[in-house]
Amino acid sequence: MEQRHPYLDGPYPRAYAHRGWHLDELAGCENTLASFHRAVAEGFSYIELDVHSSVDGVAMVHHDRTLDRTTDGTGPLAHLPAAQIERAKVRGREPVPRLEHVLTELPDTRVTIELKSDAAVVPTLTALDRTAAWDRVCIGGYNERWLRRARAGGGARLFTSMAQNSAFGLRGRAWLGALPAPFSGLAELPVLPAVRGRLAQLPHRFGALTVVDSDLLRVAHDSDREVHVWTVNDPVQMGELLDLGVDGLLSDRPDLLRDLLRDRGEWAA
Repeated sequence: MEQRHPYLDGPYPRAYAHRGWHLDELAGCENTLASFHRAVAEGFSYIELDVHSSVDGVAMVHHDRTLDRTTDGTGPLAHLPAAQIERAKVRGREPVPRLEHVLTELPDTRVTIELKSDAAVVPTLTALDRTAAWDRVCIGGYNERWLRRARAGGGARLFTSMAQNSAFGLRGRAWLGALPAPFSGLAELPVLPAVRGRLAQLPHRFGALTVVDSDLLRVAHDSDREVHVWTVNDPVQMGELLDLGVDGLLSDRPDLLRDLLRDRGEWAA
């Protein structure tokens, strides 16, 4: 069993403000310093954010490939220098932040960083190194190759979640493991993708497919992995997933998530 990473030493269940607290007067101001500071002020110990790289190799916190949807700027981040990206205002008011600035200003907050491109890998590791944030960051991304590069660059210091292939491997083992004997042994066949990453951050459902169920939780927990579910905004569904045994929830409605956890006596902030 691998040594427990300090990222998991925060409050449990893990309650995430997904892209920060972009509610109330901050409506639409996702992935901004203001939204992250507000989430922390509201009691959240975990946040999630997204990272692209600028053309000059700086990790910038932004979800989309371009600035066009959420800011008054235009163009792909990969084609723009960091200084120009920073001048773009989300919803006309909040600047697009550098990852290094977020980690510096929130030294006691645990952060899941979603890599949005291969180019973001090295700038993200550089930001973690410059801020000594290895013990409070989880790096994720859907692309297995990106996370493989991140693990190689970060070494034992780096805590990562699963990429898409690993999630398929975990889900496949759960399906096959739930079959009656002797078929359950098929879960150990090498035809399934290897499962890499110490944390599963998954959607509850993907189209008509249920991704997170009791079988998947059993397989994940048996291998000493937590399961965090995104993006859950309905309190009824939040409660059902917590009752099922998930370890964390990512939500665009952190206010509702906090209220639910308080009602359940599980708000540890």
